[in-house]
Amino acid sequence: MRNFNLLCLLPGLALGVSVLAQVPAPSALSQAPAQGVFNIVDFGATAGGQADCTPAIQRAIDAASGKGGVVLVPVGRWRCDGHLELKKGVHLSGLNQAPQSWEPATGSILLPTEGRDQESGPAFIEMRSSTSIKGVTIYYPEQRVEDIRPYPWTIQIRANPADRSEVSFDSTVENVTLINSYNGIRTGPTENGRHRLFQINGCVLRRGILVDWTGDIGRIENVQFHSHFWAHPAFEGNWKKVYAYMQQNLEAFIFGRTDWEYVNNTFVFPARVGYRFIETENGACNGQFSGIGADACDTCMLVEAIQPQGLLISNGEFNAHRVGRSTQIVVEPGCSGSIRFVNCGFWGPVAHNAVLRGPAYVSFSECYFSNDNEKDPGYSIVAENGKLQVHNSTFDARSRERKPGNAWTGHDARNQPGSIHLKAGLKSAILQGNNGYYGVKIQNDIGRKAILRDNEPYQSKP
Repeated sequence: MRNFNLLCLLPGLALGVSVLAQVPAPSALSQAPAQGVFNIVDFGATAGGQADCTPAIQRAIDAASGKGGVVLVPVGRWRCDGHLELKKGVHLSGLNQAPQSWEPATGSILLPTEGRDQESGPAFIEMRSSTSIKGVTIYYPEQRVEDIRPYPWTIQIRANPADRSEVSFDSTVENVTLINSYNGIRTGPTENGRHRLFQINGCVLRRGILVDWTGDIGRIENVQFHSHFWAHPAFEGNWKKVYAYMQQNLEAFIFGRTDWEYVNNTFVFPARVGYRFIETENGACNGQFSGIGADACDTCMLVEAIQPQGLLISNGEFNAHRVGRSTQIVVEPGCSGSIRFVNCGFWGPVAHNAVLRGPAYVSFSECYFSNDNEKDPGYSIVAENGKLQVHNSTFDARSRERKPGNAWTGHDARNQPGSIHLKAGLKSAILQGNNGYYGVKIQNDIGRKAILRDNEPYQSKP
């Protein structure tokens, strides 16, 4: 009975014909626009990286825009000497099922060349409402590690600048690899909302993601920027040169106006600034950030301006190096609003873990602080302005015997800098329930404005 039912459901089997053979091939789908798949080859695109495919890809996009559909980018290298407008309801899709590594340099690869030395020029791909880019690798073949030059944004989510009444909503970038973008992905400056930036890997050189004028919740998840992606000969990369350029120039995640922004599982290595919060002509940011990280940075997080509701940052990990500010968290003098760190870790060879200069409310709860800098490290937290709360946090000490990536080997003498310096300009502080390897060393320059309770007393090193 079971065989009979199977034969009834799949008559091709009864005839000895493979069921798979009855499924249209991709080329057949591409020739059937009614099914909504538009193969760029059918519009004149030629693989190999020699011919300009921009007109062919745009023709495919224009054809799909009538009723909506998928513009298919097959496996191959597709050179683009111009820029593209991804029109409403159209989805540009390659065949990479996930972000790819720097090798084997295969899959669906777009090769933009336009905009060298014209940073303010049009983005390689502009996205309108209800569009997506998925499954592609983007590599600038004329960018050179020996002479890195400015280029415009690779992807920009914005309304049509020719229509002032238009707003761009629900655009998605997913499973995309950026090999060597000078400027990666941005939203705005026109109003937009509900962007979804998922599963994005790669090397970005000057700016990674810039969010601005997002009027309805944006989402950024599973994004990793790393010098690895342009460090391999497969894409004519060089580890040392790319690492140095990123650490001296890259601002990885920049947030202007966004109401609200949800950011989860993001990471950068290295950068000059890992996460930067600014105020544009459209406004500033509020949002929640979970599982975010920044390593080998000058400054892991630079907060210049935020909305009053501010930032909730949980489960973050931050590591600065001995370059530039050499500080994980910097709150600038003009910044007010609320910044909450919960269950975050701060370590590395830094001058300070946090320097607070603005009139903001800043709190650290259940956090970990340490400093590997042996050359006169300053206090872990230096609070110059605003209001500070530090609760149930640990101030650790560096072990001289521990090898990187390994557990401590014993109770050796360690280097622990001062924990918290409350400077005279600070309005108030509440420090409660904190401990440290040698206790918690607090320098209090604000007297009775500080509430100090149940902190482990500091003791001299044995």
